[in-house]
Amino acid sequence: MSMMNCRQATRLMSEELDRRLTWRERLAVRLHTLMCGGCHQYREQMAFLRKALRSRSGGD
Repeated sequence: MSMMNCRQATRLMSEELDRRLTWRERLAVRLHTLMCGGCHQYREQMAFLRKALRSRSGGD
């Protein structure tokens, strides 16, 4: 498995909002975010926004 680039990682992080990633995709994103501070921050921001939207909409 080769290292994915930031474009591929952020695409998968966005897709993760709509579908469950495969274990290989999850592993690849995890490995990428361990080595890439920018993508790690992007993922944290997405998680924060998702949580904020869910609490605002009543958990749907």
